Amino acid sequence: MKIPDVSAKEQKELNALLWLVACGFFMQTLDATIVNTALPAMARSLGESPLRMQSVVVAYSLTMAMLIPASGWIADRFGTRRVYVSAIAVFVVGSLLCAASHSVSQLVAARVVQGMGGALLLPVGRLSVLRSFPRSHFLPAMSFVAIPGLIGPLLGPTLGGWLVEVASWHWIFLINVPVGVFGAVATLRYMRGSALERVARFDAIGYLLLAFGMVCVSLALDGLSSLGLQQAGVLVLLIFGLASLSAYWLHAARHHDPLFSPDLFSIPTLSVGLLGNLFSRLGSSCMPLLVPLLLQVSMGYSPFHAGLMMLPVALAAMTVKRLVTTLITGAGYRRVLVVNTMLLGLLMASFALATPEQPWWVHSLHLACFGAVNSLQFTAMNTLTLKDLDPVHAGSGNALLSMVQMLAISMGVASAGGVLAAFSGLFGSDSAAHTLQAFHATFVCMGLITLASASIFWQLTPRESEVPKSHPPDLSDNA
Repeated sequence: MKIPDVSAKEQKELNALLWLVACGFFMQTLDATIVNTALPAMARSLGESPLRMQSVVVAYSLTMAMLIPASGWIADRFGTRRVYVSAIAVFVVGSLLCAASHSVSQLVAARVVQGMGGALLLPVGRLSVLRSFPRSHFLPAMSFVAIPGLIGPLLGPTLGGWLVEVASWHWIFLINVPVGVFGAVATLRYMRGSALERVARFDAIGYLLLAFGMVCVSLALDGLSSLGLQQAGVLVLLIFGLASLSAYWLHAARHHDPLFSPDLFSIPTLSVGLLGNLFSRLGSSCMPLLVPLLLQVSMGYSPFHAGLMMLPVALAAMTVKRLVTTLITGAGYRRVLVVNTMLLGLLMASFALATPEQPWWVHSLHLACFGAVNSLQFTAMNTLTLKDLDPVHAGSGNALLSMVQMLAISMGVASAGGVLAAFSGLFGSDSAAHTLQAFHATFVCMGLITLASASIFWQLTPRESEVPKSHPPDLSDNA
């Protein structure tokens, strides 16, 4: 990218920074998707049921949701360069611990460490780009950085399946090591950004209340299926989590500089967008986990073949991005989101019709339709959430959106795991036919959850549904 009025050396360093942040984004999104196809192989190696491995995914996304609210303050306090190289180092250490795990508990703990590094890669990298590039070039710079974020989910499932077949599941984590070492060296060479001289005091109490609430609610959803908790334990966790989240908002209303000001929710489109993101993703975010499991456990697909079957999802998602702006401009946010959310829920429920006897191209077409509708949903929700934010609220609003996205992934995967475990107990899991029934019932339930979230987008008024003349970019971490 050519920047006017800068020297050749500065131009080289800016281009290198873009590639560095883009590689960090790619590494994060790749690792978020590469695990899904390998879960059955991990389960066999660790002596666990493949239907109870969702904690491996939940631990990573929940950790990211916890750290995102603190990422901006950490970067200001310690400097973007120091934090970014530390994030890469933590991510690599977490990857090594994942590969060395001998039990599900060890693997979950290692995924927490990995998530601590991954949570800082994109927010801090994006902040570094914002501070290094002129405002007039920030949008094209971030568009360049976002491309690897789309390639990661495209390659992740297939690469994960291939590595499981030609080597072992350990290599899906070990491949992060050379990439991380190269990234750390490049960060020290090309990234600039020292700590700010004056940094606002961190709202530690608010952060602890918010983080504790998110963890308790997610663990409550995951408790019955994979943690072995009884109903009483789940109920106690859920009450503690909801009480902690309620206490945070009371605290934020009184604190002079909270993490997320309650004033944000005076913006109607942000309120609807955040709630819609939470409940819509609560249903749809389970699909990258459920589909590879369905294909391998109940339909006899190999890991590599199951990974290849996820390619239509990513390809359709990338293709439909070109149509989103035209569609929303013509029909408005309210109509697009209500209709598309209902369509998404019905498509998810329709996976209950999938059978091993159907040819592979039918499954591919089914997955491509889901990928296109799901991509439209993400982009419409994210731009709705951000479109009316003023410069004062833009940073905190975007961080809150990123946190809600990761929290919804964590809660969605945990919920789907619990529903699948319940139906496995009802139908039995002693044969592929019984397991297929459990999958079918789970798809219907998660599709209904997504369908119900359409009522949230129905609350948009005609004025709130309008597309602004200067439409914001899609800055989602995983749109």
